[in-house]
Amino acid sequence: MVSTRNEHVGGHGAMRVETVGDGVHLVRGMAVNWVLVADGDAVTVIDGGYPGDADALETSLAAIGRAPADVVAALVTHAHVDHVGGLARFAARHGTPVRTGPTEARHTRREFLEQAGPSDVARNAWRPRVLAWAVHAARAGALRAVCIPDAAGDAVPGVPLDLPGRPVPVATPGHTSGHTAYLLPGAGALVSGDALVTGHPTTARTGPQRLRAFFDHDTVRADAALDALAGLDAGVLLPGHGPPWPGTPAEAVALASGPRS
Repeated sequence: MVSTRNEHVGGHGAMRVETVGDGVHLVRGMAVNWVLVADGDAVTVIDGGYPGDADALETSLAAIGRAPADVVAALVTHAHVDHVGGLARFAARHGTPVRTGPTEARHTRREFLEQAGPSDVARNAWRPRVLAWAVHAARAGALRAVCIPDAAGDAVPGVPLDLPGRPVPVATPGHTSGHTAYLLPGAGALVSGDALVTGHPTTARTGPQRLRAFFDHDTVRADAALDALAGLDAGVLLPGHGPPWPGTPAEAVALASGPRS
C-alpha cells in the first residue's frame, strides 16, 4: 500500500512524499520525481529534479527523518536538467558521490548534451499543453546550464550496487544514449526514469506510457528499451514523471506500447 505525506516548500508549491515499500519513497516535485531509498541511517538518492527543486530535495530527506549527510551516493537515470538540476547543487554542497552508467556519466559531466531545446519546443508548440509546460519548466530552471563534473560511470548493467536498496542498473538507452533504470529487488520496485512514465504535463493521458517523441534522443531505441524493462521482476513502477503504478513491468510495457506523437 502506498502512504502519502505532503510537504510544502516555500515558493515552489507542494512536494509529495509517497512511501511505496520498506524504506523506499517516491518524491513528486514540481513536475518531476526522484526516489529516496533508506536502509537504516544510510540513503541512496535516485535523480534530483529541476534546479528549482534543490531545496525540495533536502526537505524530502527531512520528511523521511534523514539528513544530507546520510546520503551515501546519488544515482542518475539520465542527465536531463529536470533530473539532475537539483542534484547538481546538492552534490556540490554536500560532496555526495554521483554515479550512473559510463555513457550517461559523460552526459552528466556535459561532455555532450542530448536534450530537447527551445527549437524542439517551438516545433511542438501547436500541441495542447506544451507551451504551458515550457513556461513552467523555464521557471523551474530548465534553461540553466547544469553539470556534475565528478559524475562516475561505474554503474554496470545487471550488477547490484553496494548501496542502500542494492539497486541493479538496467540499460535502457534511447531517451538519452545512456539512460539507465534501476531495479530495487528487495522492495520489488522499478525506478524507470523517463524510459517509462505514468503521466506528464504535456499530455492528459494517465497510466504507463512513453513521453512524447520529441523528448527522445533516439525514438527507435527508446521504444526498444521497453523490452529490457518488460522481463524484470517488480510489483510497482516508480517513474520519472507521474504517480507510482502498481503492477508488473510487463503489464506496464503492454499498456505503454503503441504509436506515439
